[in-house]
Amino acid sequence: MSPIDFGYPSPAEFDDEVQDLVAARVASRITAGDSMLWGEAAASEAAQRLGWVDLPVESEALVDDILSLRQELLAEGVDIVTLAGMGGSSLAPEVICATAGVELEVLDTSDAGQVAEAIGTDLSRTVLVVASKSGSTVETDSHRRAFAAAFEAAGIDPASRIIVVTDPGSPLQRLAEDEGYRRVFLANPAVGGRYSALSAFGLVPSGLAGADIARLLAEAREFSPQLTADSPTNPALQLGAFLGVAHARDTEKLVIAETTTAVVGLGAWLEQLIAESTGKDGEGILPVVVEGVAAPGFGDARADAMLLFLGRAEGDHQPASGFACAVDLPLGAQFLLWEYATAITGYSIGINPFDQPDVEAAKANTRRLLSGDLTAAAEEPAFVEDGVEVYGQESLLAGARSLEAALRALADAADEYGYLAIQAYLDRNADTRAALLRQAGALRTGLQTTFGFGPRYLHSTGQYHKGGHPNGVFLQITGDNRTDLLIPGLGFSFGQLQRAQAAGDAQVLLERNRPVLRVHLHDRARGISQLLEAFGFRVD
Repeated sequence: MSPIDFGYPSPAEFDDEVQDLVAARVASRITAGDSMLWGEAAASEAAQRLGWVDLPVESEALVDDILSLRQELLAEGVDIVTLAGMGGSSLAPEVICATAGVELEVLDTSDAGQVAEAIGTDLSRTVLVVASKSGSTVETDSHRRAFAAAFEAAGIDPASRIIVVTDPGSPLQRLAEDEGYRRVFLANPAVGGRYSALSAFGLVPSGLAGADIARLLAEAREFSPQLTADSPTNPALQLGAFLGVAHARDTEKLVIAETTTAVVGLGAWLEQLIAESTGKDGEGILPVVVEGVAAPGFGDARADAMLLFLGRAEGDHQPASGFACAVDLPLGAQFLLWEYATAITGYSIGINPFDQPDVEAAKANTRRLLSGDLTAAAEEPAFVEDGVEVYGQESLLAGARSLEAALRALADAADEYGYLAIQAYLDRNADTRAALLRQAGALRTGLQTTFGFGPRYLHSTGQYHKGGHPNGVFLQITGDNRTDLLIPGLGFSFGQLQRAQAAGDAQVLLERNRPVLRVHLHDRARGISQLLEAFGFRVD
């Protein structure tokens, strides 16, 4: 029985695409590391990014080492694992640990309150895993600096409590060795960050937290032969064909809901894998993670959307596009399936699934703002409503002077089949009600609506926002910091970093003619309620 249950408008069209993929030997060429599969322009990048196909076997060598280190830490009374990582370095371990039911504190933020809360956990029982492929990720380096200072202030040798996962030769490897950090795990450099779930980046923090990483790898190994075969029954070829045919019909949004699956939170990992891999050159597929099959945007999906059930299909949900499928597999198999399928989708669409050409622009703007005077660069709000400052170009606001009217103007700026992206530079733990804005925005605007905490989304859907289909409108939410922390040795605080990241990304979006409305909340809790009310969304 196939792990994928498809619904599609034209079996002949789908079958033709599958047969074309079989004839081109796409599956076996990926497995063999054929970097020319995506064309000459992508070959140099692909040649350095296909190591993930070997991870189910290669990573077995890590398991005993990770579990031995876990036992060492537990013997010392260290049982709280905090992960400092961004993008694939944090999203995969988060899914692994949530599915396994073990605690992992994931720190993928520049919000000072969230960082302070993580540091405020019992440091006597805490180990920090610093995960960065490049070794220079600004958020991760800032977390490392803040924790090292906190350990030292608590009378704990920082080197004894910091574990590093990075690529060979990175600045982080050199620093870790100079500082004498407890362990350095070197990952396979031929694996890109978003394809790294089964590498040291996924396994080290998860194994230290208590997840069964040996079983995870076994699930992937057992499923692997099905994915490498040039056969019309290959699930990865089928899924790649499904996504490719849908995209060719301008059905470029993949709406994701978990149903019966035992896997927890896979949608967020899929979001970054698919959006960052395919969202470029004005093309791509935008994942929209929703709260369930009854959520707005799923059951009422229009012609621009396909549906993905993670687990068995539930209810009578057939989108206007006709594209729907259900995938029900254990987590290790899901990771490998979607990595193959995403690479195949890139082949079908005609893009390089391994680069992220539009990500650097926002980072460059952030660095420029941090090197200058953020306050001097501050703009004046178009208007203020009960403590909520509203910023936007007059061409967008069109005279709006209320929060409700401004949100309506933003929605009106979208194409009929565009999307609304809500980007919240807030505290993912303390400001959780902000996530309700996804439903609120979808209900009020009728647009497919995504929600992401910043800067987390910059390492996920941020590439698609700038390089994918140019039909998005953007609501950016910033807020006064409840507290702030100076980042040791950098000369700026987490609050300043957060503001620079928000402003830097907004500037890039505006330069690319994406409509951006920013609201700044002086009182975060009250401001979130005001936004929900302005969308007409009431919570009992």
